[in-house]
Amino acid sequence: MSIVKLNNNGIKNVTTIGSITPIGNMALIKKLTASSSSTLSFVNGSSDVVLDSTYKEYFFTFNNIHPQNHNASFEFQCSTDGGSNYNTTITSTCFIADHGEGGAGGSLGYYAARDQAQGTSFQHFMRDIGNENDESAAGRLTLYNPASTTFVKHFMADCSVYYEGDYEFNYIYAGYFNTTSAINAIQFKMASGNIDAGDICLYGIT
Repeated sequence: MSIVKLNNNGIKNVTTIGSITPIGNMALIKKLTASSSSTLSFVNGSSDVVLDSTYKEYFFTFNNIHPQNHNASFEFQCSTDGGSNYNTTITSTCFIADHGEGGAGGSLGYYAARDQAQGTSFQHFMRDIGNENDESAAGRLTLYNPASTTFVKHFMADCSVYYEGDYEFNYIYAGYFNTTSAINAIQFKMASGNIDAGDICLYGIT
């Protein structure tokens, strides 16, 4: 079987294709499921969690994150001491797009109230999630090379939120942990109340 390629010089038949090396393979490391949980934490070396130099890139997925409290915000922080303290210095940015069920909204803009400038607080990345039965949030977070002892540690997040006022909110976050110490733990929690339901999966990217 041949593949026909069209170009400005005519038609060329390709009869053989070399092997393609896949990149970006995902290895599932750990899945945590919330059940009225105050926090969900991934600590390197604990409960089969790997968060070290094994992978240069770590990827988290968030499925049906449902808060105990209405209008709750989901947030995260990292640790350099195995989870004893979650207060690593963060500089971050935040963009938000929104659109209401009734057609209101439709805006896109920078949200300065949710960024940090050398802050040590937990980083919001899903804001004002509704807690009614059909309301939740989902998204993904990438943490780059957390084991480096030379460079800062970058992160990017992209999230979809059922906002408490019947709005769809899309949050785009990026930033870095301003430390040259290795990050070896990450914790997720609600700004108020528990994580009623949902799961978080951690993957290593090769």
